[in-house]
Amino acid sequence: MAEKTGIAYIKGDATAPRGEGVKVITHVCNDLGGWGKGFVLALSRRWPEPEAAYRRWHRERAHNDFGLGAAQFVQVADDLWVANVVGQQGIRPSPSRRGPRSPKGETSSGDSGVPVRYEAIDAGLGRVADGARRLGASVHVPRIGCGLTGGVWSRVEPLISGRLARGGISVTVYDR
Repeated sequence: MAEKTGIAYIKGDATAPRGEGVKVITHVCNDLGGWGKGFVLALSRRWPEPEAAYRRWHRERAHNDFGLGAAQFVQVADDLWVANVVGQQGIRPSPSRRGPRSPKGETSSGDSGVPVRYEAIDAGLGRVADGARRLGASVHVPRIGCGLTGGVWSRVEPLISGRLARGGISVTVYDR
């Protein structure tokens, strides 16, 4: 357990969360309705429901809350849910946002030109926190926002800590 953040880090598979009680696997999706690379493939190998629900949510977006910062809870077992968090704008880096990069991969303006949207992840994690409290659940994540979305963990970890761990929600991060 990382004392400073309240987040437990373990080696393992985030699609097979460890521990007792109700669990919410949380991951980041894009705002285009695309589901086909990264962690979502591991989810789809285990359960068809998260992908089907996400695609329906996107398709019916004119009549629901789909958009950056939204979170959708999909039950996949009696004590297991998947939270689809829309925290990625598009799927490719935007050339118009690129600039000189720091060693952390960020441009001098702090915008890395990649699809990750930290403010959307933060808002989505707030919704995950509300849902986890209602369910009495722990939250289990890969390093969200840091794979194909291009984010950096030093910016995502404080969001998880602030929205979840410091709010009394048990959080486990799975590293392969």
